[in-house]
Amino acid sequence: MKRFIQNIKNIWKVEELRKRILLTLSLILIYRIGSFIILPGVNYVALESQKGKEGALETLLSLFSGGGFSNASIMALGIMPYISASIIMQLLGMAVPAVQKMQNEGESGRKRINNYTRILTIVICALQAPSYLTLYVEKKGAMPMDPSTFWWAQTIMILIAGSMFAVWLGERITDKGIGNGISLLITVGILARLPEAFVAEIGMKSSNLIMIVLEIVAFMLVILGTIMIVQGVRKIPLNTAKRVVGARSVDEAGARSYLPIKVNASGVMPIIFAQAIMTIPVMLLSGKSGESGFLSRTLGDIYSVSYNLLLAVLIIVFTYFYTAIMINPRKIADDLKRSGGFIPGVRPGEDTAEFIDVLVSRITFPGSLSLAIIAILPAIAHIVGVNSAFAMFFGGTSVLIMVGVVLDTLQQIESYLLNRHMDGLMEGTKVRGRRTENELSGL
Repeated sequence: MKRFIQNIKNIWKVEELRKRILLTLSLILIYRIGSFIILPGVNYVALESQKGKEGALETLLSLFSGGGFSNASIMALGIMPYISASIIMQLLGMAVPAVQKMQNEGESGRKRINNYTRILTIVICALQAPSYLTLYVEKKGAMPMDPSTFWWAQTIMILIAGSMFAVWLGERITDKGIGNGISLLITVGILARLPEAFVAEIGMKSSNLIMIVLEIVAFMLVILGTIMIVQGVRKIPLNTAKRVVGARSVDEAGARSYLPIKVNASGVMPIIFAQAIMTIPVMLLSGKSGESGFLSRTLGDIYSVSYNLLLAVLIIVFTYFYTAIMINPRKIADDLKRSGGFIPGVRPGEDTAEFIDVLVSRITFPGSLSLAIIAILPAIAHIVGVNSAFAMFFGGTSVLIMVGVVLDTLQQIESYLLNRHMDGLMEGTKVRGRRTENELSGL
């Protein structure tokens, strides 16, 4: 406890860090307030009467919007349209030469890609807004008695503006605050639902304290396991050849460094890809009654065995796909060759690229399997009796996002403290937030 208090004091002493944290908290507060501002004309009493009757899909969507989805707020669409647009732009970067060219243009290319991403976000919001009003608000009986064309137009524009305002807040946090703004907003939205879900779970099992304790222990174990997967790294030892500086030969062969290959190099993206694909038919089926076909039985229940088996397979496939995007063995080998670095026992060039490719393929399988297990944990928790709202926190995208964002934010705070010769937050811990001089920071 004493160390924790000292860390807080150290953070407060660094003026720049203090201002960034306060700005971040202020912008997050604005985002949270926006998630409770109801759309004009929507019958909130009707929405409240339907609380607790949401389906699994609605619970999942509400989780990522911090409750804005279920509240029919001006930020009901949340930040997810921007995430979808970013994914589309990344995929286009693989197939469209013009996008590839922009990716290689440095800062100017990045700005152009960001502008196209924002435009695509508006298009996605314009497509999602009418579907949200029809499939959720109208289904809950919260629509105005006789909605006019003007009401539809203004409500769609408000939903688009709310989503873009959330994007703007995230970008301001990234530029002027601490951590990745977009990821932080998603994380805050997820964490905002945790107390309510936990209280509901306690209410259901108030007479069975042993079960509550076991669930808390299981939840902590899931968090610890997720941290291990997120932080897991396979270090490839590197040596540096002799180089000539002026008239002297500098021997750097004794200075060993490492090339870190993450076990989960793809991050949370495979789960987002897989769930996005699985969600589309579920949303289409939700607007129809009496569906009894294979798709309805397979995709209509996100806790069913068939749904989760298909989800696990998609996650494994997308993990290999996205890892291939993130890690280019040939480029890494070329960079090592130009810098004079080499892997002991492996010839530079083609042999190095092949060695890295084989190694990445080997560690990607356990990484993809771990992601698949994390993704289906909510279904397992629901089967053993955990309520659907709290079960969402036992795995899936929510836990991966929370763990990844929290660790990334802690690492940024750590960097500010270490740069001012203060003890870091992770001093004496096994969390991989402290970078040694012999580790390469990126691929």
